[in-house]
Amino acid sequence: MLYSILLWVHILCAITALGANITYFPWLFRVGKNPQSIAFTLHTIKMMDDWIANPAYILALFTGDALIRYAEASDGFSYTTPWILTSLVLYAVVAVLGLFVYSPLLKKQIKLVNSVGADAPEYKRMANYGLYLGFAIVAITVLITFMMAVKPLLW
Repeated sequence: MLYSILLWVHILCAITALGANITYFPWLFRVGKNPQSIAFTLHTIKMMDDWIANPAYILALFTGDALIRYAEASDGFSYTTPWILTSLVLYAVVAVLGLFVYSPLLKKQIKLVNSVGADAPEYKRMANYGLYLGFAIVAITVLITFMMAVKPLLW
């Protein structure tokens, strides 16, 4: 029963984190139709990242750790199981990109839109970089969820 509850929380965290991240794209694409709402949109994305996505990613790490420890005894999975190890490496990449690149970039976008406006070349450059980076983070996270669900034999 404990394993099932941990698995449910782990899946719920993955859905919440990835789901929140995916919503950033419609927010950002729709804001082009209403440029005066860019600052509000960026602040909302920052709030969702700080209070929904990132905590869910962190809780997913802890529940995943508990699942691995539980599965070591029953299923033979461990941190060296290829799909788990690959997922953890990808998770580390997502964490570094999210916390140390995307989050500061989003803060800079908010600062720029408030100081120089959304039409400034510097803001547009940061906004494009943020879209590409966000897409990369989401793509890696989708790959992690694939590994978790399919458990492929990698080597």
